[in-house]
Amino acid sequence: MRILIRNFDELSVYELQAIYKLRVSVFVVEQKCAYQEVDDFDKKATHIWIEDEGKILGYARVLPPDTSFEVPAIGRVISVIRGVGIGKIIMEAAIKTATDLYHPSSVMVEAQTYAIGFYEKFGFVKCSDEFLDEGIPHVKMRLDIKGEQE
Repeated sequence: MRILIRNFDELSVYELQAIYKLRVSVFVVEQKCAYQEVDDFDKKATHIWIEDEGKILGYARVLPPDTSFEVPAIGRVISVIRGVGIGKIIMEAAIKTATDLYHPSSVMVEAQTYAIGFYEKFGFVKCSDEFLDEGIPHVKMRLDIKGEQE
């Protein structure tokens, strides 16, 4: 098992296809939500995934500041195998990537409401009322990065 971190321009066509296939299978097919899952933010994002024997087990993307928020954001978080720590590994890698690249005072996520508890385990706190994104309830959550606010 290994963690891979690449900017869009560094992705091979095979890696990009595998990432898009996974994201569409989860966010469009599994969640029965017809929307434009592949977006222009992908070109600005840092893509992070856990790979084992050529298969993606977890994925997230980190968006730079002033893309979707004034601060970096983590999105499209997926754990293919649930309950074995893949989500924890991918989130820790995404938070580290966001802080290493941008040295922010905070990092944002737009969490599906069922996943609020997952993000709270990393220190994220709700900072919005519930809203619908493509018909799915979400909230905005913020992680304050210690030591960067000074």
